[in-house]
Amino acid sequence: MRNRIVQLGEVMTIDRATASEAECRTLPYVGLEHIEKGAGSFTADFRCQPETLLATRFRFTPLHVLYGKLRPYLNKVALPDFDGVYTTEIFPLLPKPQRLDRRYLHAMLLSQHFVKWASNSVAGANLPRLDPERLRDYEVELPDLTEQRRITGQLEQADRLRRTRRYALELTDTFLPAAFLELFGDPVTNQMGWKISPFEEVAPSRLGKMLDANQQTGMHGRPYLRNENVQWERFDLTEVSVMDFDADDREEFLLSPGDLLICEGAEPGRCAIWRGQLPECYFQKALHRARPVLSKAIPEYLVHLLWSLARRGGLADYVTSATIAHLTGEKLKLMPIPVPPLPLQQKFAALVERVERLRAVQREALRQAEHLFASLLHRAFSGEL
Repeated sequence: MRNRIVQLGEVMTIDRATASEAECRTLPYVGLEHIEKGAGSFTADFRCQPETLLATRFRFTPLHVLYGKLRPYLNKVALPDFDGVYTTEIFPLLPKPQRLDRRYLHAMLLSQHFVKWASNSVAGANLPRLDPERLRDYEVELPDLTEQRRITGQLEQADRLRRTRRYALELTDTFLPAAFLELFGDPVTNQMGWKISPFEEVAPSRLGKMLDANQQTGMHGRPYLRNENVQWERFDLTEVSVMDFDADDREEFLLSPGDLLICEGAEPGRCAIWRGQLPECYFQKALHRARPVLSKAIPEYLVHLLWSLARRGGLADYVTSATIAHLTGEKLKLMPIPVPPLPLQQKFAALVERVERLRAVQREALRQAEHLFASLLHRAFSGEL
């Protein structure tokens, strides 16, 4: 028997129930920032708590599916298991239970077929949004409820696997910060009484080359890192830009394994260790390159020191923030940091190496689980599951 093609508006409603003042004060608030893109769930740091600063808000229940209408390509969908309130950038979708399974609707909204359709159906250039009427008009080949539940059952098994993999990686990510505090104490208060030295004495630093579009000839193009490429403890090399570096520039701005790349702006202090991921690479002015004096400090210690300082407010006195927050070259050089004995730093570095090996295994397991889920999702809404 062929599935019936229906418009979404036939089998669900966009249920905008205004929240009362009392509900806004007491119920958990969900904004777009609380929904993970492409994951079908809330972000790891989401906390069920009220937010009283916003004006107009609406109420949802565990019967709804929350769908982010702003920038649909971000694919923000969630299944709440609690009552709450939300902003106008979210559609609260209420499926008709005799026609459409809530979990099936959730999976359908996550499918790449729907994401592609929604992304091509938006209005507004700067802040593209999906119009509610367009959403109601979306046509879907809808199986009966029994088949919907069979399909979602298979998808949920794969989803549980990828969530388990993601949770395992998140747990591992908490280990090194805890180990750092155990070995070295709070670096803001220097409770262990370690020797204090200016950052420049431990790891001389300099800013990278300024990008000047007028001086780009294309004759000396080389890859270089921008602020966006540097994440905490890792590099995102998905997009690496190119600009001219002549012979003098190449000598001055070439990266070497063991260098620290530290963000000057955006999230001042964010840093990672360059391991020679590219055979030849340079860096832009938005980044500091710090070269640790290995007789005093090693890169693994400094990365986790900066992470701990950033999380504990230890960089506040060294970040200039008249308009946009910046960790200037001068401030970084003068910043006093605790310098524990080298053997203790080396003990920590060995621990980092073991944890990084575990992380690599867990990331690959997560990648495979994500691929499995995406594959099943595609098959489910292509009539192949």
